[in-house]
Amino acid sequence: MAEKDIGEKILADYDDVFADIMNGFLFHGEQVVSPDDLVNAKDKSQYKANGKLHEQERDVTKFLKKDNLTVVMAGFEHQTKAEKFMPLRQIGYDGAGYRAQLLDKNINRAYPVITLVLYFGLKPWPYSQHLTDVLDIPESYKPFVSDYEMKNLFQVAFLKPEQVKWFKSDFRYVVDYFVQKRLTDDYKPSAETIDHVDATLKLMSVLTDDERFEDVIADLSKKKEGVNMCDVLDRVENRGIEKGMAQGYDKAQHEAVVRMLGIGKFSKEDIAAALGITVDAVERIEQQEMSLS
Repeated sequence: MAEKDIGEKILADYDDVFADIMNGFLFHGEQVVSPDDLVNAKDKSQYKANGKLHEQERDVTKFLKKDNLTVVMAGFEHQTKAEKFMPLRQIGYDGAGYRAQLLDKNINRAYPVITLVLYFGLKPWPYSQHLTDVLDIPESYKPFVSDYEMKNLFQVAFLKPEQVKWFKSDFRYVVDYFVQKRLTDDYKPSAETIDHVDATLKLMSVLTDDERFEDVIADLSKKKEGVNMCDVLDRVENRGIEKGMAQGYDKAQHEAVVRMLGIGKFSKEDIAAALGITVDAVERIEQQEMSLS
């Protein structure tokens, strides 16, 4: 879990990427937030539950400052799975940000706290963004319960292809990947150079749950020229084949699956039964071929 948290934070922690995410999602690509105006923030807070002290921390948080004054405190949360009670978690983060201001004896003006929830699922977010909708409230008490809305839930994979252009940093490769996977279940990589290779691939590894993205970092670091997603995908696919061979990969079996799929008359279940392999194995071979085409 700790490695997953670090992988989620490392790319967005770059000021150019953080600013780009804000500009892309909040301002549709208009360059409102400058990387030069960002300052790292340690957004940790403590709370007591069941007699024990616990600590909570956002994925990434920064202050946006102008003329040495804090304009906004902004934080990101990466979600690979939809979470029903996300409004409760967000109100905890935002409340901690406001409480810190309340406890600061030197403060003479309060600033807003903004949370962006970045959801990378390929299925739509199924839950309400309103706190009152996820609470079990007795009917007679409903008029007295304050609502709280997750205003900034962004479903990354459900952006339109033209909206990918809102993003200028390496985050655009992540967005592009998920948009393509949702629309076509395929991915045609970009030939543009990646600036933060290590951080981008670690995030991809976490979000896709595919460790091959992280496995190829060392190989790509040896490349003298700029690295792009075409290079990444080539090495990712090769690493998958290498692992398959290490696990008893059968080239003849692979080719038989490809031929039977190409004929178009056999279901995946038929192919699996005929070759004595699992349906999952057939689907893996199919995915490998689609990625190479």
